[in-house]
Amino acid sequence: MTKCFSLTESKNWCYRSTFGRSGLRSSITDLKDGTVIHCWVPKTRLDSKPNLLLIHGVGANALWQWGDIIRHLTPLFNVYVPDLLFFGGSYTTRPERSDSFQAQCLKRVMDANSVQRLSLVGLSYGGFVGYSMAAQYKEMVERVVLCSSGVSMEEKDLKEGLFPVGLEEALNILVPQTPERLKELLGFTLSRPSTVAWLPSCLFIDYIDAMCMDHVEERREMILAVVKGRKLSDLPRISQPALLVWGERDQVFPLELAHRLKKHLGDNAELVVIKNTGHALNVEKAREFYNVLRSFLVDLKPPAVADALSPKSHDKSSV
Repeated sequence: MTKCFSLTESKNWCYRSTFGRSGLRSSITDLKDGTVIHCWVPKTRLDSKPNLLLIHGVGANALWQWGDIIRHLTPLFNVYVPDLLFFGGSYTTRPERSDSFQAQCLKRVMDANSVQRLSLVGLSYGGFVGYSMAAQYKEMVERVVLCSSGVSMEEKDLKEGLFPVGLEEALNILVPQTPERLKELLGFTLSRPSTVAWLPSCLFIDYIDAMCMDHVEERREMILAVVKGRKLSDLPRISQPALLVWGERDQVFPLELAHRLKKHLGDNAELVVIKNTGHALNVEKAREFYNVLRSFLVDLKPPAVADALSPKSHDKSSV
């Protein structure tokens, strides 16, 4: 029997509508080397507004990860929201899988759109790409926000038990192919996974069919490329002002990695920890997340929100 309705595709349609109403349009950039990047770009770019690049993680495409706050950002910025390679409408026939290559592709897309200066926000894996972009293109990137992004991780952390599962198990969870694996992924990313655990398996299957069946091997290779041989001593220190935003209960990239990265960057970085939140802080605490972004990117001052903790206050009491 042919499936005639998909809740996931309906949600995709709603997000596309939200992006459109927020002043964005769908754009395809052919980089002429076997690489094509889909990106949401401003319908009308205003020179009076700064440029902001939003980079998603591996959990979903750009629509799903930015759909809850996009309407708040477009009045303040010329917003650019790409699909990373092997997500949404972006792909390459080239063999490169590194976050560095992803960053180079995004730089070329920004060049194609005549964007010379920008700030960026990277979620999870998107933070790896954003960090690489900031390191490679200092003249372009002005301010950097890294959200729940384990940029400071090392390959040895997997062997030393920092993460709750090993690498192969992580690959199966991060690129889920069964309802059970998708439920595991939600269990690691949400602070209260019970809020979705009761959903019927047919909805998880629907999501997997719509969002997880394409480029499975490429996505696995992409994650492996991030981990292989990774050492903190090899990580360049970016010079731009940086904001690190973390969920207090993050199980994907534990809070220890946030403090490690803050130490690596020194006084150049601020760290905000959002209470009672897991890895998917953009979903669980969308309002607080937006307030943190606005404070750093618009007000240009250290963030302070009612439901966030600074590293010092985290050791004492909640605020």
